[in-house]
Amino acid sequence: MIYFPNAKINIGLNVLTKREDGYHNIESVFYPVMICDAIEATKNEGFGSVHLAAYGNDIPGTIDANLCIKAYNLLNTKFKLPSLNLGLLKHIPIGGGLGGGSADATFFLKMLKEMFNLKINTEDLKLYASKLGSDCTFFIDNIPALVSGTGDVVSPLPLDLSGYFICIVHPKVHIDTKNAYSLITPKKPEYNLMQTILETHIDSWKETVINDFEKPIFDLHPELAEVKNTLYNSGALYASMTGSGSALYGIFDKKPYLAEVLPTCKIWTLQPNSLK
Repeated sequence: MIYFPNAKINIGLNVLTKREDGYHNIESVFYPVMICDAIEATKNEGFGSVHLAAYGNDIPGTIDANLCIKAYNLLNTKFKLPSLNLGLLKHIPIGGGLGGGSADATFFLKMLKEMFNLKINTEDLKLYASKLGSDCTFFIDNIPALVSGTGDVVSPLPLDLSGYFICIVHPKVHIDTKNAYSLITPKKPEYNLMQTILETHIDSWKETVINDFEKPIFDLHPELAEVKNTLYNSGALYASMTGSGSALYGIFDKKPYLAEVLPTCKIWTLQPNSLK
């Protein structure tokens, strides 16, 4: 069985408060984009173990720390799963703010449910996903949503960008999320994110819709600010860093051609599917 976990972008990201547990309450709009990894699972002899073979982009950390392994162990505790061989092809950049690790783990949860016909309803699946990571819950429904809490509270939004092109740029800089949060001073935003996204035109977001990570990350990596400026100079209606970086994106009303102006970056130009 093969699944293709996709990435997401953040449209606005407000870091509101720091919690007693050390995490942060945030507010953001997540939008799915079709930059995909691939995961393939086949049954192995025995029960209760999974062997992971990873390909493509290098994955930092130990195998045991991989979220896909944690997803398997989480369900195995309750359902006593058969052993598996799991192949993971990494295409979504690591440390780019695109949610690739969260997507891989969540899609693997959905794969395990299908493979073994596990009796798990959608709400329980979301609960399992929330135990793996803050962004994971979003990838259960995998539709545009306003997220809050630590990123685990997901409210679907009727946001449809299918008439536009989304250009995602990865400058091959790795940003550690934990370190990025240490640079943030939480604060309440001066605008209503959901109202702004749903009730104003994209080309007015530039002055309002903010990613709180941009300023501290741009101070450390001014080359990222240059990429954002290039997106605007190339005709983007709106441009932003996604998550805690380092990937950036621009929303265009015409297909952009950026290879010549951003020759050192990895670039994807996507036209989202209609939500209708």
